[in-house]
Amino acid sequence: MEHLLFVDGYTPGMKPVSVRRAHAEDSERISRCLGAAFKPYRASYTAGAYADTVLTPEKVRDRIAMMSLFVAVDETGEVAGTIACTVVSADEGHIRGMAVDPRFQGCGIADQLLRAVEEELSGRGCSRMSLDTTAPLERAVRFYERNGFRASGKAVDFFGMPLSEYVKVLP
Repeated sequence: MEHLLFVDGYTPGMKPVSVRRAHAEDSERISRCLGAAFKPYRASYTAGAYADTVLTPEKVRDRIAMMSLFVAVDETGEVAGTIACTVVSADEGHIRGMAVDPRFQGCGIADQLLRAVEEELSGRGCSRMSLDTTAPLERAVRFYERNGFRASGKAVDFFGMPLSEYVKVLP
């Protein structure tokens, strides 16, 4: 599955972005994307929470082996965004590690990444999907809510900070 996306506000000379499954060779670029996306929130995260969010290339490779991981890349292979998902029960899929490099935020890439995991999880028989997020990610929470996610009321400890669950029923 590969989707070609011309980012909102496309102007001549801008490179189109495509969404595809990640490969092990993407690990370094995915790690950089995660680092760029979460850098503004570094001071709001505990050390453990940040390390579990901004993965090293080795941890990215582990995630690729365990989950379906997607990237939004331009024609040079630069990773503009990433997202991962996995099936956690007969009817539920779970999303992890969504990030869009700040240089590409507001261009529709997050929408394309979310569509990719929705297609993946629907195709694998899931009728709902969940994700967990932290309070500092207010913009992300608004994005998720605009896209049909609702707070479940469940929260767990995430390396010393609250991690709140959001769920969405799939069509």
